Amino acid sequence: MPKLSTEARKELEALAAMPDSKIDTSDIPEIRELPSDAVVGRFYRPKKTTVTMRLDADVVAWLKASGEGYQTRINAYLRELMYRLRPQRRVNETAQAGRVRQPLAKHDRPKRAHR
Repeated sequence: MPKLSTEARKELEALAAMPDSKIDTSDIPEIRELPSDAVVGRFYRPKKTTVTMRLDADVVAWLKASGEGYQTRINAYLRELMYRLRPQRRVNETAQAGRVRQPLAKHDRPKRAHR
């Protein structure tokens, strides 16, 4: 890719500094539908963070049984859950508590009956 000329660079910097409200978009046609081969978020690569989690052994075995990339699948499952709960959270912050069960603190757990 050729380098930008000084003039072109200055023009781009001026456009970048301009507030969105000042940009005339009237000549851009409205997108009514996406093409069938369009991939939304194709180039989106969020920053990854290393975490340590304790998971049940059977859950890890199930994830690993379907082949390589189990950590990627965990991320995909969590992202899907995040997107599913996001609109619900906007409507009612407390509604999400019923969708995702949080482990009970020791003092809140029901006592088991001895047999």
